[in-house]
Amino acid sequence: MRIGELAGATGTTARALRHYEQAGLISSERASNGYRVYEEQAVVRVRNIRYLLSAGLTLDDVRVFLPCLDGDVAAAPPSDNGLRVARDRLAVLKERIAAQTDARDRLAAALRQHARATGSEA
Repeated sequence: MRIGELAGATGTTARALRHYEQAGLISSERASNGYRVYEEQAVVRVRNIRYLLSAGLTLDDVRVFLPCLDGDVAAAPPSDNGLRVARDRLAVLKERIAAQTDARDRLAAALRQHARATGSEA
């Protein structure tokens, strides 16, 4: 199947597919006209990649799951490496959320202070 067909079948874009390919997560052959051609199994692999990305993992994180990207990633028992990556990513996300929460709180406090000083709404 061509790149546009794979994009349509997986709900992604051709640009994202080229990015996944550049990251070494999917592969294609080249037709005589230079078009990328993917095997049918690529649909499962791309859906799994998108599933892992939507869970907060990065493309680098997804590489750990390469051995199981052609199966049911959500139902497969996680490997020790997969669990480590997931825990590490969760820690990073918690840190980012805490930093964003702190920034939000500081901004809200500054707006409240301004409102009190000027008698305007926060």
